[in-house]
Amino acid sequence: MQGILVIPDSSTLRGFAGAERILTREISGVPLLIRVIATAMRAGMNHLLIIWPPDADRLLWDRCAGSPLLRNLRISHLYQGFEPREPASWAGIEWAIEDQFYWLPWNWITNKWALLGLAPLSGRPESWDAAALLEKHALLGEAAKGRLRAGLPAPQSDGALITPDRRIAEVEKFLVARAGKPSDGIYSRFNRLLCRPAVRLLSHTPVTPNWVTVGGLVVGIAAALMYARGFYGAYVAGALLFFVSGLFDDADGMLARVKFRESVFGTWFEGLVDETTYLLLFGGITAGLYRERGPRELTYGCLLLIGCALSIAVTRWQRKLATAPDRPHEYAGRLNRLLEQDSSNLVSRIVRQIHIFIKKGVAIHYLLIFTVLGGLPWLLRLAALGANLTWTLALYFNGRFFRRGKAGAAARDAQIA
Repeated sequence: MQGILVIPDSSTLRGFAGAERILTREISGVPLLIRVIATAMRAGMNHLLIIWPPDADRLLWDRCAGSPLLRNLRISHLYQGFEPREPASWAGIEWAIEDQFYWLPWNWITNKWALLGLAPLSGRPESWDAAALLEKHALLGEAAKGRLRAGLPAPQSDGALITPDRRIAEVEKFLVARAGKPSDGIYSRFNRLLCRPAVRLLSHTPVTPNWVTVGGLVVGIAAALMYARGFYGAYVAGALLFFVSGLFDDADGMLARVKFRESVFGTWFEGLVDETTYLLLFGGITAGLYRERGPRELTYGCLLLIGCALSIAVTRWQRKLATAPDRPHEYAGRLNRLLEQDSSNLVSRIVRQIHIFIKKGVAIHYLLIFTVLGGLPWLLRLAALGANLTWTLALYFNGRFFRRGKAGAAARDAQIA
C-alpha cells in the first residue's frame, strides 16, 4: 500500500513556528513527521511518496529518514509544489501514484485502527485535512478532465489535527485515549482510563514498556507478601496492590503502542511476568489462609498452584502452535476467532463466554471484590477449579484446533478470515 504525504510551504509552516520546530516536535515521545509515517506503516503502508515544496529544507527529511521506526519503508521523493485541490497537481504526479493509496495529512494524528477502518473513496474527499483512502482511477480520471466533482464526504476517520492554535497536550490526550485495542472489553477500557495520566507522563521519559512490566512484577510481589500475612486488613491491602499490578499490565501495552515500541520480546516478557505474578499471588493467598484457617486450605492451595503451573505450560504450547514465532501477540485474537467459528460446539460456545475471566485485567476486579467481601476462601476453591479446567480445556482445543500443527492452524485461520 502506498501513502502520499505533502509537506506544506514555508509560509504555512511559519504559522507553526517554523518547519524544523513543528515537524520534529515530539508528540508523546515521537517526532510528528515520523509519527504520521510510522502510523501508516502499521496500517500496511510500505511505500511512501513524500512531496517537498521547493523552499523546504531537504536536510530536515534526511534527519527524519534515519529513524529506526521507518526501517523497511520504500520512499520516493518529489521536490515541487503541490495543491491537492488543484487537478493539475494530481495530473502532474499521475506516473508516481499506485492504484490505491492513503492520503496522509502531515499534521493528522491517528492510529492504525482508524486507517485500517477507512473505506476507499470514489473521488476526492470533502476535506484534505483528514486521512483518506483514495483510488487512482477515480481521482485521476476526474483530474485529467480538469473537472473535479463535488467532494465526497469521507468515512469517519478518527484523528486529531494539529493547528497553530491547538495545544499539543490536547492531541496527546487524544492519542493516549485511543492506545487500546478494538477487542478491549469493558474491564480493559476502564483500566486504560485509569492508566491514561501515567502513560501521558511516561511517554515523555526514557522509561520503556518493559520497565513498566518490571514495575508491575514488583507490585505483584508486594501483593503476594501482603496476602501471606493472613488477616483481613492485609488481604485488602494485597488486593489493592494486585489491582495496581494489573494496571501496570495495561499501561505497558499502551505505552508500547503510543511510542511504537511493540516487540516480540516485550510480548513474551509481559506474558512471563503475568504468569509469575499469578503463581506468587496464589502462593501468598494459600499461605495467608493456612495461617488464618488451618491446614485444610493447603489442599486447595496446592491444587490451585499445580493447576496454574499446568495451565501455563499447556497454553504456552498452544501459543506456539497457533502463531508464528514473530507474531505471538496474535494468539488471543486467533483463538477467539476459532472459538467463534466453532460456536456450534457446546464446549467452544461456553468457553467463548467465560475465558475472558482468565485475563489479568479482568481477574484483578473479581479478586478485589471477593477479598473485600470476605470471600477469599471461596475464591481459592473457585480458582483451583478454574485453573485445572483451563489446562484440561487447553489440551482439548489443542487437539481440536491445532492437531495438525502450525500448518493446520494457519489453514483454519485462513478459512475464518
